[in-house]
Amino acid sequence: MRLVCKKLMPIIALAASITAAWGVDKDSKTKFTPPAIDDLQTKQMSDGLTIAAVPYNTESLAHAAFGKLNPYEYGVLPVLIIMRNDSKETLRLQDMKVEYIDKSRERIEATPAPDVKYMRAPKRPNMSPGPIPGISLGKKKNPLAAEEIEGRAFTARMLPAGESAYGFIYFQTGHRSGSHAYVTGIQQASSGKELFYFDIPLD
Repeated sequence: MRLVCKKLMPIIALAASITAAWGVDKDSKTKFTPPAIDDLQTKQMSDGLTIAAVPYNTESLAHAAFGKLNPYEYGVLPVLIIMRNDSKETLRLQDMKVEYIDKSRERIEATPAPDVKYMRAPKRPNMSPGPIPGISLGKKKNPLAAEEIEGRAFTARMLPAGESAYGFIYFQTGHRSGSHAYVTGIQQASSGKELFYFDIPLD
């Protein structure tokens, strides 16, 4: 019985990861369709795996992905990660790490999607009418608590051969010319061998 359970666990994990990879919009009001990976210039291929990275730092890009919310206005840089596995190996992504490296080689670690809503957004003047001009007694909803932040985060844990996955990684930084997305920790599921790192220019 124990042997059967051990054999079933990878299958269960694989099924869950596929659901996560493709179910980005299951709870969202508007569907987000990522660009085709072949149309993107900011990508790199190694060992049959292609990874593209796109910073969503403009109003038009934010509107396409997050609707009325533009996370970049609140100090959050979303970077869309798209992966396509053309190898014959299933890839394990549990230990995958994505860092933002700017032109001066400063490394900025990603902020987990559930933690984004706890960031301090820049305060804007509130001129709503109240007992004292310029002061509002009501509380405003935190814009970074929007369901799209977590709903469209990159959550895939496994990437089977021939499959693709996408989602956003979030960084507390402004986007700078000459920056890179540095991806490490991807492993072959069968052997545990780690793939070579990906260093993807974001310009």
